[in-house]
Amino acid sequence: MRTGGDRVDRRLEGKVALVTGASRGIGYAVAERLVAEGARVCLTARKAEPLLEAATALGGPDRAIAVAGKADDPEHQAEAVVRAVESFGSLDILVNNTGINPTFGPLLETDPGAVRKVFEVNVFSAVAWVRHAYDAWLGKNGGAVVNMSSIAGLGAAPGLGVYAASKATLMQVTAQLAVELAPAVRVNAVAPAIVKTQFATALYAGREEEVSAGYPLGRLGQPGDVAGAVAFLASADAAWITGQTLVIDGGRTLVTGL
Repeated sequence: MRTGGDRVDRRLEGKVALVTGASRGIGYAVAERLVAEGARVCLTARKAEPLLEAATALGGPDRAIAVAGKADDPEHQAEAVVRAVESFGSLDILVNNTGINPTFGPLLETDPGAVRKVFEVNVFSAVAWVRHAYDAWLGKNGGAVVNMSSIAGLGAAPGLGVYAASKATLMQVTAQLAVELAPAVRVNAVAPAIVKTQFATALYAGREEEVSAGYPLGRLGQPGDVAGAVAFLASADAAWITGQTLVIDGGRTLVTGL
């Protein structure tokens, strides 16, 4: 990653990105990093007020716009893509960050409706976002897609079976789309371990030191750790990389065998 002190190279100058689930946490950090590298961004998330606050913090309508809606709503998907292209003139980067995990427990004891909802948001909507972006811009002009997976998708994950299965599926979807959309569009994914966000709080709250001890690098992830990797995969520095899932885990999988 090309940085120097507090400087970040503007390798995404002139690019336009759409980031889903971008009002907080990893999604916001990704949008912030893309803007820092020169991109303009369209932010999406479910709640309008915090999303608008995020867009304002990133520089307002000259740098970031907010389009609120549910990630798995086809009308919202279409609107956000159109707004991005109309506002900024292109759509070069899509970051599928939205994900949900409303269940915990054995897979066979999980309500089928909840299983369906997790896959609708974590997998089916990601495919739909790619389809909209491809039809609107990427198909004719090229670009990059980065999907947000998880190390949970690399193996069995007790208590997180539904979420893990959806993230494993997203890795396969990433590889499949990489082949189908090449050479115009590169499609990659990132698979973080525990990152200190509101979404992951239950996995470390009250025992962060204990959990961190299982990571060779001695700490949990920060949103910026993931944002830098996403920016790299979206940039020309990754021009010969497609269909890959980059594990971002502080070395965790080295000692768990996943």
